[in-house]
Amino acid sequence: MTATAHFTGDANPYGGGDPYADYRTADFPFTHLVDLADRRLGAGVIAANDEFFAERENLLKPEPAHFDPERFGHKGKIMDGWETRRRRGVSAVQPHPVDEDHDWALVRLGAPGVVRGIVVDTAHFRGNYPQAVSVEGVSLPGAPSPDDLLAPGVTWTTLVPRTAVGGHAANGFTVDAAQRFTHLRVNQHPDGGIARLRVYGEVAPDPVWLTALGTFDLVALENGGRIEDASDRFYSPATNTIQPGRSRKMDDGWETRRRRDKGNDWIQYHLVEEAKIRAVEIDTACLKGNSAGWASLSARDAEGGDWVEVLPRTRLQPDTNHRFVLPDAVRADEVRIDIFPDGGISRLRLFGSLTRQGAARLAARHLELGG
Repeated sequence: MTATAHFTGDANPYGGGDPYADYRTADFPFTHLVDLADRRLGAGVIAANDEFFAERENLLKPEPAHFDPERFGHKGKIMDGWETRRRRGVSAVQPHPVDEDHDWALVRLGAPGVVRGIVVDTAHFRGNYPQAVSVEGVSLPGAPSPDDLLAPGVTWTTLVPRTAVGGHAANGFTVDAAQRFTHLRVNQHPDGGIARLRVYGEVAPDPVWLTALGTFDLVALENGGRIEDASDRFYSPATNTIQPGRSRKMDDGWETRRRRDKGNDWIQYHLVEEAKIRAVEIDTACLKGNSAGWASLSARDAEGGDWVEVLPRTRLQPDTNHRFVLPDAVRADEVRIDIFPDGGISRLRLFGSLTRQGAARLAARHLELGG
């Protein structure tokens, strides 16, 4: 639970021009992981004790925070983030808030999982950011209400202890808590504004739910699939290909730079667990003049099996969802898609069911994480 990149103090007042010109940030070792608080996975900010100046929902917007120096409302400056009013003490003799005073927001993760890193982003909050932040996590089944989460008997685990942060900065924290969490409580001490919250980690799905489904998408982010590697991430991340839903615009898929050699591009995936794949979808939605020309699919057992081609090189059409039923179920826990020669796909879906061994390992992992 140490700060990976530590910023403190005010940023300079906005002086015009690019508002991100003096933004303080760093490379964090965990940002290649899934953002468990991604709205596309179903995350939400379900409650906050105060949101006087700017609403809590802004915390999880996928795009960077926007700053408009001319935007004011009847309550004051309108910021693209979550901003609370200034706290005061109890009297003229004690005008300052006490040390325990703080504001909080409850965040439902889009996919329950193990948290490896958190970014509390105070972009554009230059002199109105919190003095310090802390983050706690809890795992509760079902769809608990704010009252359920705040009940006296609920035990929260500290993920980020109370730590001073800086204004107009990406404040990053590594997290070392080998548990499965469903909700977070974000605290700002004593008050102020946070632009964005990012929660990076590994999805830990409920094995009971997946077993009940029987056949499901084995590589979907929300079910615990993940990207192992990719040949190219120039225009957009490979992770987009296993996001929920169909792509709605070009940059919501995976697009590579134009190749000028005789090679090809590829993505390697790890399934939620060992499974039998029965059907495949390769979608090129919104990729019209830049979709992949052809694609092939290979699979293997990660414990040492060889790659086996399960879908031969097949012509793809632009802006089209392609569906393939495999002649025989393919047992695997790793899959690789090769596209030729370059371009992109928007989504990959692999439908099937867990093997007995895969289901047992997933259940054991769930128990290990306190699920």
